[in-house]
Amino acid sequence: MKRKINLILVCLVMIMLGLSSIQAQDHPSLILTKKGVQQIRKELGSIPIFDNSLQAVKDEIDAEIASGIDTPIPKDYSGGYTHDRHKRNFVVLQKAGVLYQILDDEKYAKYVKDMLMQYEELYKTLPLHPKTRSYARGKLFWQCLNDSNWLVYVSQAYDCVYDYLTKKERNKLEKNLFRPFADHISIESPQFYQRVHNHSTWGNAAVGMIGLVMNDQELIDRALYGIKGVNLDVNAKDDDGGFLNKDGKAGFLANIEEPFSPDGYYNEGPYYQRYAMYPFLVFAEGLHHVKPELKIFEYKDSVLLKSINALLNLSDEDGDFFPLNDGQKGMSYYNSALVTAVDVSYYFGDHNPGLLSIAAEQNKVLLDDSGLAVALGIKNGKAEPFQKKSINLSDGPNGKQGGVGVLRKDGIELVFKYASQGSSHGHYDKLSYSLYELGEEVLQDYGLARFVNIEQKGGGNYLKENKTWAKQTIAHNTLVQNEQSHYQGVYDIGSKYHPELYFFDNSNSSIQVVSAKETNAYPGTEMHRTVAIIKQDELEKPFVLDVLKVKSDSTNQYDLPFYFMGQVLKTNFEYSLPKTLKPLGKDNGYEHLWAEGCGNSADKNTKFSWMEKGRFYTLTSVTTEDDELQFVRIGAKDPEFNLRREAGLIIRRKEATNTTFVSIIESHGNYSPVTESAVNSNSSIENMQVLLDTVDYTAISITTKRGITKLFILVNNASSKDANHTLKIGETNYTWVGSYYYK
Repeated sequence: MKRKINLILVCLVMIMLGLSSIQAQDHPSLILTKKGVQQIRKELGSIPIFDNSLQAVKDEIDAEIASGIDTPIPKDYSGGYTHDRHKRNFVVLQKAGVLYQILDDEKYAKYVKDMLMQYEELYKTLPLHPKTRSYARGKLFWQCLNDSNWLVYVSQAYDCVYDYLTKKERNKLEKNLFRPFADHISIESPQFYQRVHNHSTWGNAAVGMIGLVMNDQELIDRALYGIKGVNLDVNAKDDDGGFLNKDGKAGFLANIEEPFSPDGYYNEGPYYQRYAMYPFLVFAEGLHHVKPELKIFEYKDSVLLKSINALLNLSDEDGDFFPLNDGQKGMSYYNSALVTAVDVSYYFGDHNPGLLSIAAEQNKVLLDDSGLAVALGIKNGKAEPFQKKSINLSDGPNGKQGGVGVLRKDGIELVFKYASQGSSHGHYDKLSYSLYELGEEVLQDYGLARFVNIEQKGGGNYLKENKTWAKQTIAHNTLVQNEQSHYQGVYDIGSKYHPELYFFDNSNSSIQVVSAKETNAYPGTEMHRTVAIIKQDELEKPFVLDVLKVKSDSTNQYDLPFYFMGQVLKTNFEYSLPKTLKPLGKDNGYEHLWAEGCGNSADKNTKFSWMEKGRFYTLTSVTTEDDELQFVRIGAKDPEFNLRREAGLIIRRKEATNTTFVSIIESHGNYSPVTESAVNSNSSIENMQVLLDTVDYTAISITTKRGITKLFILVNNASSKDANHTLKIGETNYTWVGSYYYK
């Protein structure tokens, strides 16, 4: 009897284990869930944004099915036919799989199956891709990165049709396609996979997601923690020509731990954060559903969800991301990766109603559980405006490697960069800033030198001018010493150092300030830059105050460029034009600048006005009669016209040791080409003067044309907001608490 009872207990345990195993194998379970599919089907026809998104995808995939399946032999770089066809295929596969689940129409499952079987036949015959430029060649694509893109998407398709396929068909796909594919990305390409880098994030997610579908714990562990016991060539370079991380950390968790600061800032910048967010979030969703014990959305104090908020705040008023580091202008939160980010953040986060307003602007949602939640939130009237305010985002895994400050007031947005090098995508632009008004550039960051996926321009990849121009210091609105780039323009040096935040203060709606110091860009020289957006009642719009204090133990030439967008209107200084255009210098980016005009300051204040998009702007700078004023234009030594022909004004100060650059940038008035009327086209600043400039304090007076004078005092070596200060200037004593005074 006892033996019989024991046998029954053993059978029950085995049955329970079997049921547990079956439960773990439920499909779909990555992005869609069985429960979610049931809820979606129940709501169909009553949720407009979801219904419209579904119809758009259905129309798209029906057209693809009608045109037939093409899986060509790979031969092209980005932008070529075979590259674009395989890229299109993985997107189509993912969408077709989703349609099968939601619409329960077998034609979509059959389409996925047929294409997967074609890929199974193709893949087992493929050598490495014939294009040899990549540091890690793929098989379907010229680089493992794109192969990883393919597997991230196709894993979702496989998950959706898993139960439609027979066991024999699944075994065939897993043995001949999916497992070899995952092994090539990882074990056979450790220089690609074993890194902390956006490339590796895609690889980790690809291996992990197919591992989740196949219930392959070895692949899941390989994705989360990297490959054990692999020695890497420390000189391995990525396809952008920059060295990848060499610290030996690898795997999906390391790629969350290292690049993200506690505030959610991604060290490669918003353009690449946008690109990396998709694999981060879709793999996290899969882990949440299949491996909930990992609590992936709580990892590192929920940094993945924080990073979405950070990314949205790194966009201008129109939703375009600020082009920090290698960033293409025009990339915005209308990109499909941000549809994923917004929906995932809302569903797995705190249901921020501001995200619903962005989703409504995007005008589409994911066809999954998170997209349904967003669609229902919009339908039920829960959307509120997403509030972008002044924000300071720390950089580095512990938040101690500089950062980015964004100041905002009445449509004026200033982006101040004092961040770390940003991996291989970083630029040598410490303490630089760019300026926007209502989503339009006023003072620009050039961004990257690349025509993404345009084959005629270097196969769609980074151009040599990205290194010779876009990354160099002179390409940015920051100080250049002796025509040399920060950290000598050397990645290994730049990766060791970063600026330090001095203070950030957005507590006063009338004046918002960020200040940082950099001591390693030029050995023996300290740069301390403070920028503020100030709202003054008698002025039409807020203005920017820029104070750049330089201390050095040597005599140097200092260049401070301002890359303005628009048409020159007026200067208060005379300048001469060269008879023949020549480059401003020989290297470090100077070879790409035409010297278009040169003059000297004729007054203690230099004024320069320009117009862009119907708005007037004026730069007012405190200068000396020895300061040289150089008009420049990008495009010298660029025979293939890879660079945009845009203009700048450089303030050059020669034979200086310690010095301070002080400037104001105003936006004022407007011009209508319809009425041909110009309103408030002249500067409202009458005079600006440095009253005091010592080791401890810098005091600046600002007088408007209405005769109103304001005083800004910066505390140079005591950033505490609680410190008491008393300073006598002339016959007046000024007393205040904090790191600056303005009144």
